[in-house]
Amino acid sequence: MHLLKGFYHGLVIAGNGLQPVILLLIRLFLGFAFYQAGVGKFANIGDFEAFLTSLSIPLPHFHAYFVAGVEAVGGALLMLGLGSRLAGLLLTINMVVAYLTTHFDAVLTLWSDPNMFASQQPFLYLVFSCFIFAFGPGLFSLDALLKRFVWKQ
Repeated sequence: MHLLKGFYHGLVIAGNGLQPVILLLIRLFLGFAFYQAGVGKFANIGDFEAFLTSLSIPLPHFHAYFVAGVEAVGGALLMLGLGSRLAGLLLTINMVVAYLTTHFDAVLTLWSDPNMFASQQPFLYLVFSCFIFAFGPGLFSLDALLKRFVWKQ
């Protein structure tokens, strides 16, 4: 039993040591993906506005720029680890809206066919955005530097 307890304690230490690296990798992956998506929407804003119009989204011109901005700026902030929880929250809301508009059929089958929900394009973005909102940016971030040296916490 002592051997098992020592093994588990070692796993906890190793996992805790990997947390900052894993959070950094998630932020970089997610941030870059959102940044690219937002910049792509800006580059083709007319097409994106037409897509939003086809979904009967109110104020499609405004929302096309708003969503592109949230994705591009939010993605850049995630990569930097600056304002990460706010960016994570806004990007989570963005992905929930994507599900409720473009992927609503998958939402309806969430309990009967969870694989359909999980196989949709926004799924990983939604999960990782929630993850960053809940757990924060980690040690390797500008938020952590601000916390340590500016806010002295």
